[in-house]
Order: sequence, then C-alpha cells, then structure tokens
Amino acid sequence: MLDRYEAKRDFSRTPEPRGGEGSAWGSLRFVVQKHAARRLHYDVRLEIGDTLKSWPVPKGPSFDPSEKRLAVMVEDHPVDYLTFEAVIAPGNYGAGQMIVWDTGIYSPDEDGLLSFGDRETSDQRMQEGLEAGKLSFTLRGRKLRGSWTLVKTSRGEREWLLIKHKDAHARTEPDVLDDGASVLSKLTIDDLKAGRLPDPAPLDRRLAHCGAEGRFPAAVKPMLAKLTDAPFDGDGWLFEPKMDGFRLLALVERGTVRLRSRNGNDMTALYPEVVEELRAQPHESFVLDGEVVVLDEAGLPSFGLMQQRMGGPRMEGAPRASGTLMYYPFDLLYLDGYNVRGAPLSERKDLLARMLAPGDVVRSIEYTVGGGEAFFAAATGLGLEGVVAKRLDSSYQPGRRGSAWLKIKATQSQEMIVGGYSAGTGARASTFGSLLVGCYEGDTLRFAARVGTGFDQATLDDLYERMQPLRVEEPPFAPDPELGLPGDVWLRPELVTRVKFAEWGAGDHLRAPVYLGLEPDRDPRSVVRERPTAAPASVAGSVQQRAAASGRGVAEDSAAAVEQLAGKAARDGSMTVDAGGYAVRVTNLDKALWPERAERAAITKRDMLTYYARVAPALLPHLRDRPLTLTRYPNGVDAPSFYQKNWTYELPDFVETVKLFSSHNEGDVEYVMVNNLPTLLWLAQLADIEMHPWLSRCAPGPDGAGLGTTFTGSKENIEASVLNYPDFLVFDLDPYIYSGEEGAGAEPELNRRAFGKAVETARALKGILDQLSLSSFLKTSGKTGLHVYVPVRREHPYPVTRKATELIGRFLMEQRPLDVTMEWAVSKRDGKIFLDHNQNVRGKNMASIYSLRPLPGAPVSTPLRWDELDDIYPADLTIDVVPDRVERLGDLWSAIRDAKHDLRRLVEEA
Repeated sequence: MLDRYEAKRDFSRTPEPRGGEGSAWGSLRFVVQKHAARRLHYDVRLEIGDTLKSWPVPKGPSFDPSEKRLAVMVEDHPVDYLTFEAVIAPGNYGAGQMIVWDTGIYSPDEDGLLSFGDRETSDQRMQEGLEAGKLSFTLRGRKLRGSWTLVKTSRGEREWLLIKHKDAHARTEPDVLDDGASVLSKLTIDDLKAGRLPDPAPLDRRLAHCGAEGRFPAAVKPMLAKLTDAPFDGDGWLFEPKMDGFRLLALVERGTVRLRSRNGNDMTALYPEVVEELRAQPHESFVLDGEVVVLDEAGLPSFGLMQQRMGGPRMEGAPRASGTLMYYPFDLLYLDGYNVRGAPLSERKDLLARMLAPGDVVRSIEYTVGGGEAFFAAATGLGLEGVVAKRLDSSYQPGRRGSAWLKIKATQSQEMIVGGYSAGTGARASTFGSLLVGCYEGDTLRFAARVGTGFDQATLDDLYERMQPLRVEEPPFAPDPELGLPGDVWLRPELVTRVKFAEWGAGDHLRAPVYLGLEPDRDPRSVVRERPTAAPASVAGSVQQRAAASGRGVAEDSAAAVEQLAGKAARDGSMTVDAGGYAVRVTNLDKALWPERAERAAITKRDMLTYYARVAPALLPHLRDRPLTLTRYPNGVDAPSFYQKNWTYELPDFVETVKLFSSHNEGDVEYVMVNNLPTLLWLAQLADIEMHPWLSRCAPGPDGAGLGTTFTGSKENIEASVLNYPDFLVFDLDPYIYSGEEGAGAEPELNRRAFGKAVETARALKGILDQLSLSSFLKTSGKTGLHVYVPVRREHPYPVTRKATELIGRFLMEQRPLDVTMEWAVSKRDGKIFLDHNQNVRGKNMASIYSLRPLPGAPVSTPLRWDELDDIYPADLTIDVVPDRVERLGDLWSAIRDAKHDLRRLVEEA
C-alpha cells in the first residue's frame, strides 16, 4: 500500500518515516499537518486500514459550513506520519517545513451513529465511504471538533471537497487557522525556518528512553503535594491550576477502564462519560493521574456541584446536579508496557500530550513553565482555588508528600475530622448549630474549631442524618477549654470535611471557619494539620533577591544604569553606578579602548559599559552559571591583552564564583560567573572586552538531574559532575580565504568572498542538521566566520559531544570536499572553511552571543535568523547597531535551552 509513498522518497536524504503498523486499540486517529512546501497547505490524513489516507488542502480546514475547501487525494502515508514534524531538506519530494497542526481521534458518523473505541467497525464504515466517494466523520482533536465530510467531485479521481457540517462546533469566526502552532511541540513553521526543530523520536522510542518495561500496575497511590506559604517563580518548575474537585486515577487495560480514588476506592460507576472516552483512546494500556471536577455556568470548578455528583445533599430523589463534568489528567504513569514514573515530569508531560486524544470530557490540564507568581495571580483572579508547582525534573513518587510538588492556595483551607456537633437552636433546632472539627497531631486528635457557617437547609439535614449512627459518649478530642459546652454531642471521628478559614489563631484554633463540603474518600487518620513550608526562592543569589525585593528586574536596572552612564561623570572620569542596588565603581570612562576611525570617533570605556548595560537583559541568561574566561585589554585593543581564569584575591560581594579542579593548574581554581548586572559592569570596568563562557554550566536544572555538583578535588570529580556535560554542540566555521591585504603569516581578514563561502557552508551544515532533526542556532563569530550551536540534552559528556561534532563535520566535508577542511595544519586550510570540532572540549570557550570583539569598529558576535544570512555582513553588526537590533527583534536565542534534543540516535549509529 505504501509503494507510491516509498517510490517518491530517498530515505537516506529525508527524515520521513518508512512505515509503521496501525494501532490495535481504541479509535481511529487523524492528523492535520501544516506544510510549507512550494506552497503552504494543510495535509489532512485519516487512519483507514493500515495506512493514512491523505488529502492536501491548499486553503486549510474551515469551521464555516459555507466554505467548500478543495482537497486533493495523494498517496497513502505510513501511520508513523501521525506524529511527524520536521524539515524535509531541499531536493527531496515535499521539501519544506512541516508541523503537526492538529491530531486526535475520529469516528464515522453517518446517520448520527458514532463508533468511537470500535476500530473494526469504524474502519469498515470508512472503507465503504471511500468506495462510495463520501466520508462523514466526527473529529475529536485539539483544534478541529465536530462533524465533517469529504466528498469526491466529478472533476477527477483525486479531487475532493472538505466541508464542515452544521453542528454546535460550526462558526464563521475566529478563523481556526490563526492558531499556527504545533499541538505536539508548540513550534510554528517560522520556528522551524529559524532552526528550532521538534523532537523526532516516535512515541515508542520516547517510551523506551524514559521508561522501564514492566507489568501493568494493579494499583497506584497518588503522589501528594506539600502546602507552601507563597507563590514563586522558577525556571525549573511548572505551574498548574489547583482544581476544586476530587483526585482520580484512571487505569485502562485492553479496553477495561477502572477509576480509583486517592484511597483506592472504585469510582468507575460514578463517571460513565469518563469511562467511555478513556476506552476510546488508541492505546492498549495506560495509567493517568488527574482531577475530576464539575464546572459551573462560568466554566469554573465548583466543589458544591462536585459534592452533589458524589452523592451529597439534594442528590437523592432530585435531578442530577447541574454543571459540566470534566476529567483533567495531569500526569502519565504507565503506557503500553512501560512504567514511566521514574522519568522526569517534563518527559511525562510530553508523553501525555502525545498520547492523549482530547474528548468532550477528558482534557489534559494546561500549565506554564516558569512565571509562577504571574500564573498564581491569573488563576486566583479567575476564582480558582490556587496553583500547584511541580519540579520539571521530579519523578513520580506514589503515596509520598515531598517537596517536588507544592500547592499554593488563594485562601487557607484544609481537611478536618468531624468529632462532634453542638445542638441547634431556633431555625436549626431540628439539626445542629455547628460542627466540632479537628485534625491529628501524631496519635492525638486536636480540636480546631466550631464551624457554624456554610450550610444550607439541605446540607444541615443531610449531615445530621449522617452523624446520628456515629454518636458516642466520650469526646474523641484531647482536652480543650472550648469543648464540653452544654449541648455538645460527640461522634466517632469518621467523617472528613473541608473547611476554609482566615488563619490559625490563639490556642491553635481556626478563625472564621466556613464549611465547604464532605471529603468522602479521605482516611481520617491521614488528616493532619498542614503547616506551610517556605516557598523556594524565586531567583537564586542575594543580588536577584535584592532586585526582587525592590520590585525591579534586570531590564529596569539596566535602563537605570544606562541613564546614569549617560550623565556627567566626575572630573577624573569616574563615577559610581547603582546596578540593581549594588554600587559599582567605574573609572577612566573617557579612555579610548578602540581607536578613532575615519567614520567614527574613538570608542571609550563609557561606550562599552553602556553597550553591556543595554544588552544585559538578553545577554545575562546565556552567561548564567557558566565559568568565564576573561580577556582583558587594559590599554585598548591595539595594546597587549591577557587572559584571566583563576581569582586569588577578594571579589565584590555581588560576584558569584565556582571552584573547580583544573588538571592544567594541578588543583582547584576559582572562576567568575556572570550571574547579574553588577558583575557584568564590573567586568567591563576591568576592560574585559570579550565574554568567553563555557559550553557547560554548574546548575543541574531540569536536564542535569542526577549529575554531580562536586567540581573540586580531582579530575574524577569534575568528570562525574554536570560541568562535564555541555548544553551545546558548537560548529566553528572559520574561513581561510584571504583578502590579499594580510601581512606575512597573518590570519585571514574579513572579506566578502570568504564570508560568502562561510554562508554556503553554514546552509549545507543546516541541511545535515535538519535531516538529523537537530535544532540549530546561528550567530556571527564577530570576526570572520560563523558559529552554529546545536542545543542538546545533558546526557553525554564532552568526549561524546566532541565525537558527534566531528562525525557531522566529516559528513559535511564529504559533501563539500573543495570547500571544507578539518585539518589542524594551517597550511592545509588555505582557500577553505576550517571546521574546528575541538572547541567541544571541557574548559574550551567561545565568544558569547552579544560579546564585543577586539577588532576595528567594535563588532559583536550577533545571533541571526537563518533567512537573513544573505543580507548580513559581520562588520555591520557593531557596538552602535546591535543594541537597537536587540530592542527591535528581541533575543533570537531566547528559546535555545527549550530546543534541546538527545544525541542517542547519532551516538548509537556512529
């Protein structure tokens, strides 16, 4: 069936999949790929039989039933195309960028009959529709929903029309095509054009990488979150809304669905609509952790409506509670034979997004990475209960309440045990006046409050009836002065309720408690007082904490520093700059560091300080936590310079350093790290013109979890540490094509012929990297050549990344033997582009993006878009130009650490 597909492709030159088997479970699947080939179009593919039937739609799908979109049927594609997104290199069939614009499951729907979950019946119905030339089907995708039709026209065998049926999902605006991002990688076509690529590994390979083969679990205890006292920011954290519902684990095995509460109770019969949609998922077996909620008319979770659904007041003899039931999975624990609980949360989230087809009831929960304080403000502003923060590198720890998951509540609330009630009076004479509640401290049940508000009459009647069989003679609480009043009735401590309150007051009693509802699935012995832990610091280091306390960020502090530097300095050319609350003394501001030229006055230390202050918001994230080698020019670029690594004298208190073992120095040395604005300005004051950071950093972060953080003492220590695992492969393209103006023995000068050849070579390198599905980020070296950075997961040490760079470089050299060399002897580089893979060694360093270079005109190592290579010349990107460019375009490398891929395929095939 794939003969036409295979005949059109050379799989040694395209990353497209060769084939794959269809699923044996659940529903049929579909994908819509946005494809920027010769012309932009959308490829609609439906799983029928063992392949994907494919229709390119030039104008894309529309929710407007009056729009009839041409769809041209082409060759069948393999089912592995369901998740394919990449760059198909020039010269190949379909060359261009492709993303998964939408995907999900579908069912034929002729005569209103759906067969989600029944693959055999659905497939037979679709085969019949193909033969008849008319397909009617309902899509459950992230973007496309509802009923659609594909109808063959009379104009030819290949021409069809894609039309939206009139239903609840039909609309004329907004245009669904306005959302141009991939539903899997979140990347756009422009992202791919800029060099950022999605992870190419299919789901089964991702599972093998991050999970261990294992049996389907009979039961799982949910991981729990600790209460913390305040919202916080953090790059290593994700933030989810805290839903006002009940925890629900879903265990799905070979079509059998079991729903379990946090205590393991069977909840399957309560949620038939959840069961139906989980059974329709196209996977044989999986385990999800999530929250089941009931949404009110405003679309917000309502604990009251949820209680009615669980059998609370007004349930018996009354219509089912109003509101919309939803199940929001937020974690994946097991999938198709693999236990993934030990994988980092970031991996589990990605797997969940790839495997879960959204339905009308089951939808994965939305989240954000970083920006926890803003997310908390937005969530609570909508009326949500709060936020849950989770470490991206955390494994799933069943039954454990650790510090990897933290909950931050908008209002204080917690579970309480009902140990009694007070007799009611007046309108409550037939029920009760207040509940007597408490929680355990060790084996002792401590009284916490009399809760007398939050009840309507139905709730009073229901609770009173529930409490009567629990009456006892003796109080279950430890002695307390507020207990034992006339009319107090004691109960066995079996009912658990949720209470909100203002604060814990005198005597460890709640102030202003309000009843929210019963927690029918909680074990009373597990109800202990929640004592909030301190929130993690939003940013590390005293400098960042001081900036946070002042309410200012790097951008504001940088702007303030620029303004100060523009003012009049003292007569001796010195001044003190307030940089984020720290005083940085700068001197000799009028000293020329770059000499006067015909087109420009001399460039002074003040100019350099101003430059680094302006670009600091973009530059600092790329320097943070990286050991730095200084290149100091105390008397300007035309005078002798010197390197400096080890610091043996006292440093300003805002400068952060890292000690590490150096084989060259036969001991530990102390490196400076540029983690804040005052350090950057201090280095500029020292005439450190260039910023040369390592390719690795000392912070473990999400992808360095488990690697060592001991850098001192021995070579073995540093080799086992995170500093031995770089964030990047670096390709240094250095033209050895001379202008003819160089002196004897001099290095080649910048010239347009040489740079043009570097541009051609960089494009050829990008083609190879695209074929390997490796993201690539481009910058000028600031001298004569180009640097290409490939962000990689920190899974391999420097010797492996160096070898990977060498392999790719040699493949490039085979493709372009007349243009590229990797010869170390300078005499053998003449007329070629030298690719130096030896930069990929621990301790080596490259000029950072936005680093100034000690050449005429003060050029800058500047990040570029791949599509502007023909319009850029390095000499034009100078100290005078780049700050305005950054303000206009932003940091083109801001997403580089989010674009990492693993090197396993490359390493395994080498």
